Amino acid sequence: MTGLKSFPLDLSSQLTAISTQCSECGACVKSCAFLKHYGTPSAITRNHDFTQVSFLAMAYECSLCGLCTAVCPEKLEPSRLFLTLRRIFVAAGHFDPSVYRTILGYEHRGRSRLFAYQGLPADCDTVFFPGCNLPGSRMATTLHLYEKLRSIIPALGVVLNCCSKPSHDLGRQDHFEAVFGELRHTLQGQGVRRVLVACPNCYTIFHQYGEGLSVQTIYEYFAVEPGTVPFPSAWGAISVHDPCAMRNSEGIQQAVRKLLSAFGLEQVEMKHQGPRTLCCGEGGMVSTVRPAFAERWVKLRRKESGGRRLVTYCAGCCGFLGKTMPTVHLADLLCQPEAVRLDKIPVTRPPLTYLQRLRLKRRLQQLLR
Repeated sequence: MTGLKSFPLDLSSQLTAISTQCSECGACVKSCAFLKHYGTPSAITRNHDFTQVSFLAMAYECSLCGLCTAVCPEKLEPSRLFLTLRRIFVAAGHFDPSVYRTILGYEHRGRSRLFAYQGLPADCDTVFFPGCNLPGSRMATTLHLYEKLRSIIPALGVVLNCCSKPSHDLGRQDHFEAVFGELRHTLQGQGVRRVLVACPNCYTIFHQYGEGLSVQTIYEYFAVEPGTVPFPSAWGAISVHDPCAMRNSEGIQQAVRKLLSAFGLEQVEMKHQGPRTLCCGEGGMVSTVRPAFAERWVKLRRKESGGRRLVTYCAGCCGFLGKTMPTVHLADLLCQPEAVRLDKIPVTRPPLTYLQRLRLKRRLQQLLR
């Protein structure tokens, strides 16, 4: 395969930083199947010529979860390097969208006229942005969340759309900036100033690229609102799985634990939690090209959970981990605690998730006439 004539400036500086500052202590390698396969970040920069497209493609085997930085004594950022490599791969014209057609189709439909919706009441400056996965897998919970929020914020609007994080993480930066920029400008042009999100990935995108839009998770918001009461449960102790997108968001992590304490749930922290949390296995779309690497994350999390029920606040994590261990979404607990206690929360699976999103859109249109 043909290569690049030279390194882009940003890539060159990142390669230099890692090759000169990495002590090869191995801390980042211990829990990461990708690094166990390819070696320390320093070894990777020495042994791979990233002017060659064949080596650029390896970036798609990294989950971009950021655990490497969290455990690095020098605070180097290998995951940032691999995102840069993905962007260069795309810019060089070598990205094949058909490899990721499922997730890219999901993203595209989320922005389409069929599924997208903006309900903005008069004097609306705050909107609820539930993301893509939660409305499809948990339509009733999403509707409950909106009604719960609107009882506190009467002029609350709602926006059904996709933040386009899949394109962002796949390195399709120009495409991402165009579509998310259009969404951002539309919201700002209609007077929206604050976005309340349920999805950690949406939070990351709005926080990094919102440019004037403040963003807050519903978990932070509800953590300061009265009304949560303990409920009887035979679960025993639970553990919190922090999504890797929330790795550096201590305030959100603590808000989640405060809510769970209000429900009277005993919490046992796992070895990897908070800033050192593990990827659920879905990160970076690695399962598309290296399913064994993604499965490694799931096995580690299952081992650390010790048979305890997991509570998470990401629909993607809930779905991925829930295939092999009992996993509950915090939003379900907030909206339907009795159903959660009885393990009777209905979770919709693809392709019926698209039907649920259409049903939710119709219900919201009726509410906001």
